[in-house]
Amino acid sequence: MGAVGLRLLSVLPLLATTAAWAHAVDEAADASEAWLVGCLAISIAAYAIGVARLWRRAGRGHGIAAWRAAAFVGGWGVLVLALLSPLDRLGARLFSVHMLQHELLMVVVAPLMVLGRPLAAWAWAMPLPWRRRVGSVFRHAAWRGPWRALTAPLAAWVLHAAALWLWHVPPWFEAALADPVVHTLQHASFLATALLFWWSVLGPSGRAAQGVALVALFTTLLHSSALGALLSLSSSVWYARYGLEDQQLGGLLMWVPGGLVYLGCALVLAGRWISGGLTTADA
Repeated sequence: MGAVGLRLLSVLPLLATTAAWAHAVDEAADASEAWLVGCLAISIAAYAIGVARLWRRAGRGHGIAAWRAAAFVGGWGVLVLALLSPLDRLGARLFSVHMLQHELLMVVVAPLMVLGRPLAAWAWAMPLPWRRRVGSVFRHAAWRGPWRALTAPLAAWVLHAAALWLWHVPPWFEAALADPVVHTLQHASFLATALLFWWSVLGPSGRAAQGVALVALFTTLLHSSALGALLSLSSSVWYARYGLEDQQLGGLLMWVPGGLVYLGCALVLAGRWISGGLTTADA
C-alpha cells in the first residue's frame, strides 16, 4: 500500500467520528423538534378546553376575556412561526433572522401569553379532582414563596437581563449554534425569563407596583437597546459564522423594533398611572 493509501486510512477514523457526530446532532435536532411540537399542541389544546369549560360555567368572556384568549392564541401562533417555520433554519445562516427569532420570543410571544392568563385556562382544562390537587399545591407556602421570589420585579428583571446578555457572549452564542440541545436551552431561557419579566410588569394592579413596572420597562429598554447598539455599531464580527453587515442588521432589529415595544408598553402604563385609571378588571 502506498503513502497515499496510508494517509487515506489514517483519515478514515476522523471521517467516521465526524459522520457519527453529525448524525447525533441531526437526531438531537429531530428529537428536540418533536418534543417542541408536542408541547405546543398540548398547550393550545389545553388552553382551548380550559377556556371553553370556564365560559360554559361562568358565561362567555367571564374569567378570561375574549381579548385575552385572542392574545394567547396570537402569541402561540407567533411562537410557532418563530420556532417551527423556515425562520428557524434560516437563523442558522443569517444572524439578523436569528435575532428576529429572539425578539419575537421576548417582546411578542411572552407579553401576549401573559395577557392570555394561561395558568387559569390550563387549570380549568384539568378534571375537577386534579384541579383541586393542583390548586392546593399552588396555594402551599412551598410553592408560593419561590413563585413570589421569581416574579418579584427585581428578580424577574435580573433573570431576563442576564439571559439576554449572557447568551450574546460569543462563546455561549456559538455553542448554541453548534449544539441543538444548547440551542433549545437558549430559546427556552429567553422565553421563560421573558414570561417572568412580563408577568411582573403586566400583573401588578397597585399604583406603587405600576410605578415599579414602569422602571423595569424603561431600564430594560435602555440595556437591551445598548446591546443592540453595540452589535449594530461594531466594526468587528462577534460570531464567526455570520458576516459583519448581517450582525449590524441584527443589532438594529434589537435596538429599534425591540426597543419600540418596551417604549410603547411603558407609555401606555405611564398614561394609566398618571391618570389614576388603573384597573385589573377585564374589558
